[in-house]
Parts: sequence; C-alpha cells; structure tokens
Amino acid sequence: MSMSDPLGDMLTRIRNGQQAKKPVIESPASKIRTNVLEVLQREGYIRGYSQAEVRPGIAELKIELKYVDGQPVIREITRISKPGRRVYSRISDLPRVYNGLGISILSTPRGVMSDNEARAANVGGEILCRVF
Repeated sequence: MSMSDPLGDMLTRIRNGQQAKKPVIESPASKIRTNVLEVLQREGYIRGYSQAEVRPGIAELKIELKYVDGQPVIREITRISKPGRRVYSRISDLPRVYNGLGISILSTPRGVMSDNEARAANVGGEILCRVF
C-alpha cells in the first residue's frame, strides 16, 4: 500500500519513539526523509541516523534519538505543509519558531535546510515542519 505522506509518517514515528523513551527507531528510507534527518542532526535534535538495506531495493533508516537528563530533546515536532495543503513562504515572511529557540525546516531550490540557513542564503520555499 502506498503512503500519502511519508515525511509525516517519519515525524510521527519520532514523536512516538520519544514518548516511549526508545533509543533507536526505524523508518523506511527516502531522499526527503534523509535530507530532513540531515538537518535535524546538524541542528542537534537527534544523535544521528544510518541507512541499511533490508532486502534488495528496500532501504531502512535507523534514527538515534537524543535525550538530556531523561527528557527528549525534541519537545514538539509538527508537520506544517501537508499533501492536501502546501505552505510556502518568502524569506521575509518566514516566522520565527518560539522566538528563535526552535527551527523550521524548509524545502528550497537549494535543497532542504533550516530557517536560519535559508535566511543566510536569502531563499524561501515550502515549510515542511517545525521543531522545538
């Protein structure tokens, strides 16, 4: 069965894994998921991730979640742009997440990046999710 929102599925797996205090979760692999995980790792919200091939042509991502004093680092992770309603923003209209304490992850013509990187590159795009 095909999935209509693979990125939303991965974000829900991360949210559920952190509520259950799991050290590692698994998710099917795709380019957009890998790019979002790269941003999350760069910004310090996850320890890391690795890609393993389950069987020929089918890959899986193992995501290492991050905790501080037993509490998850990611307090809130929300999908903004959904398949039924895409949300785009110019760089001048891009809102700050919790006054700069959180990040938005954008899909831009220059690739997937955080809102801070997008402001530095002066490029807008589709707001994929918000992380705090």
